[in-house]
Amino acid sequence: MVELTAPVGTWASLRAAIDNGADSVYLGVGDLNMRSSSALNFSIKDLPNLVNICHENGVKIYVTLNTVVFDDELEKIDYILDELIKNGVDAVIASDLSVILKAAKRGLPIHISTQANITNIEAIKFYSKWADTVVLSRELTLERIKILSEKIKVLNIRGPNGHLIRLEAFVHGALCMAISGKCYLSLDLEGKSANRGECHQICRRKYKLYNAQTNQELLIDREHIMSTKDLCTLPFIDKLIDCGVSVFKIEGRGRQPEYVALTTRIYKEAIQSVYDDSFSQQKIEKWMEQLNRVYNRGFWEGYYLGKSLGEWTDQEGSSATEVKEYVGFVSNYFNNIGVAEINLDAGILNLNDNIYIIGPTTGVVECVISEMRNNDNNSIQVSDKGIITLKVPKKVRKNDKVYLIKKR
Repeated sequence: MVELTAPVGTWASLRAAIDNGADSVYLGVGDLNMRSSSALNFSIKDLPNLVNICHENGVKIYVTLNTVVFDDELEKIDYILDELIKNGVDAVIASDLSVILKAAKRGLPIHISTQANITNIEAIKFYSKWADTVVLSRELTLERIKILSEKIKVLNIRGPNGHLIRLEAFVHGALCMAISGKCYLSLDLEGKSANRGECHQICRRKYKLYNAQTNQELLIDREHIMSTKDLCTLPFIDKLIDCGVSVFKIEGRGRQPEYVALTTRIYKEAIQSVYDDSFSQQKIEKWMEQLNRVYNRGFWEGYYLGKSLGEWTDQEGSSATEVKEYVGFVSNYFNNIGVAEINLDAGILNLNDNIYIIGPTTGVVECVISEMRNNDNNSIQVSDKGIITLKVPKKVRKNDKVYLIKKR
């Protein structure tokens, strides 16, 4: 069965990925990864706990070290790689040759990042000297991927671990307008390089086009002329498996835990359904409805099916059918009866409301309020303040945040 790797930017997202069937997770530590400027990033000091949690749950952990690297950062690279080795990280995701060579010298398994823009068999042969997995360029079609997969077998291209090179591909999440995300727009306009993990998402903004000579505005059919819709391969995930992809990668280290939980669960279900021959249009429609609940910019199939140009989003921000609204926090949990005590300090809850309870150890718990009681243990229909209690399907913890899920 193919491996499903999920994005992790917070402790809650880590737990959400594990609980919903991820085979592996990938994350960044420090400031030399492609999400280094994001608030959703770990530190080197987090590594022991991160590795322990993953390995205790049978999940592999990959650390991204995939930015452009300068001479004065080589000592820092040495330090980070030593820490990855010391803590038992399963692989490093890299694109800069300095990182690749240093990791290989230490015997650390290497996955070549999509930033390397791998599109042909010669590139795969080249990187197989050091890596056992390559993340393909996002611009490849299924047909081209299948050709690469077959050539790897025919040419018997193996990595340092002795196994045939694995092909990894993105299956869901944000797509960049630039080839394999190698964009310079943010650097040019604001001095912050996307290739250094500092992208300011310039392409996601609205723009007007003018004729520089006449100063006349040009007619265009959309405002977001560089902001692509999100990739979604779920409707043809069986074809991705058939063409030889070994690792399915969900994008979204900067997204919220409920996104990680939902996308991981649905893609895991879809993968399993392909292997047990229950993959169907009816299931696809149900899964797509679920995927639309969480953050997205609209969906398209990327370049896998042969399109030469992207599909552009028609709105700013998310097209999700639901949003979450903070209403309070967990003040206690009664393990013997599976009841959470919630302090409503910022919102209203009603009977039959759908809620998230999210925390660093809890992950994401979603449930419908079937019964709600006040501080006097009386059954109530609505509460807008104070303490309430309600049954939850899974253990939650003090200070977990509670969110009302609302339709948009």
